[in-house]
Amino acid sequence: MRRLMAGAVLAVLSGQSVQAQIRPDQESFRALYKELVETNTTLSAGSCTLAAERMAARMKAAGFAEKDLTLFSTPDKPREGGLVAVYPGTSKKAKPILLLGHIDVVEANRADWTRDPFALIEEGGFFYGRGTSDDKAQAAIWTDSLIRFKQEGFKPKRTIKLALTCGEETVGAFNGAEWLAQNKRDLIDAEYALNEGGGGRVGPDGKRQILAMQVGEKTVQNFSLETTNPGGHSSVPRPDNAIYALAASISSVARFEFPVQFNDTTRTFFTRLAPTLPVTAGNAVMALLADPEDSAANAIVSADPVLHSTLRTTCVATMLEAGHAMNALPQRARAVVNCRMFPGASIESVQAALEGAINDPQVKVSTIPPKRPVAPPPPLSPKIFGPAEKLGAEIFPGTPMLPIMSTGGTDAKFLGSVGIPTYGVPGIFYEADGGGVHGLNERMRVKSLYDGRDYLFRLVKIYANQE
Repeated sequence: MRRLMAGAVLAVLSGQSVQAQIRPDQESFRALYKELVETNTTLSAGSCTLAAERMAARMKAAGFAEKDLTLFSTPDKPREGGLVAVYPGTSKKAKPILLLGHIDVVEANRADWTRDPFALIEEGGFFYGRGTSDDKAQAAIWTDSLIRFKQEGFKPKRTIKLALTCGEETVGAFNGAEWLAQNKRDLIDAEYALNEGGGGRVGPDGKRQILAMQVGEKTVQNFSLETTNPGGHSSVPRPDNAIYALAASISSVARFEFPVQFNDTTRTFFTRLAPTLPVTAGNAVMALLADPEDSAANAIVSADPVLHSTLRTTCVATMLEAGHAMNALPQRARAVVNCRMFPGASIESVQAALEGAINDPQVKVSTIPPKRPVAPPPPLSPKIFGPAEKLGAEIFPGTPMLPIMSTGGTDAKFLGSVGIPTYGVPGIFYEADGGGVHGLNERMRVKSLYDGRDYLFRLVKIYANQE
């Protein structure tokens, strides 16, 4: 699942367009990337297990020992397996770092695509195919980086671990990151993890606009609003109609606003963003930072839908069902409300807020499984953010970097909930329109991928040599 960046952030414009250059090591990477993209890993017809096995085979061919490669799956989900690889460090004191990437992809119907979604096609400066961006680009870079470390004899202080997992794209499916966190915590133990969620943004001309590191994300929880009624014949209407009661409760949710909140990540994000905005918007951001209860400033900043979501917990009705016949009074009406909870908010507190906003005992508010873990936000540590920003300034000069909090969600929640802070790394630049992620004709700019690979290879080296 891919991240969102505020439209307002696009006001931060700078950078240089990048020029294509193909090196022998990039050709090797392209072959690995191609194999991963062309291995179907959809839930319906694909196999993450096969993709993991193919990556393990490449690592074994590069010199990795059997003991450092762990392929895993469960008997009831044999096609949804994954891989954990370990590259040993030299220090007995420094804790490992973990590279996390999911290898499953959302469904893709060949009839709807211009090109075969499960063939890597390079055309017009882009790679096309399902997973070229989400998330096989990063998974391929992580795998390739460990192979390159092995080939050059790199001896890091910290042990570097890699986890390629399945299930991130499908709610309720077997999730490899969750399974590892719950069942193989020691295998993936690390001081912190590097994951999807960050990246960069390029304009239509390929010019770099901004870099971002994800430091925290919202937790997703779905709630059910339900009303029941004895019903009756539609020719004899009554005021206590289940649909009317539900409609009133949905209107209450629509009007309800959770309060403005800041944490270290969002406070830094807005502080850095403010000077780049038009004067009125920038002043409003600074006023809101000084006083989160400033209603006038809130109205200005929250006019941007993404900034609005970044400031608070949000809940929105997404599904409706009601009634059983066109000529009968409804006996039941139900709505699904999707909530994106600000880091630190509990499921119970959000449910209580919804119940208070609705204020109708006839409307039952309940959680809809699964209940996802609520992970604490990772710290905005100079040890993590500093090297990423410094390297970004070297490789992508003039491109500013911001810490962001994702309003969506990744597998970071499963690691964070067991004590492994997880960061979405910058480096890969994505199209402003999302590059077709989860949609038709998903694509990745060729040079963005190669440049991101170079950046992340060096960044992991820096982190791996920290004490």
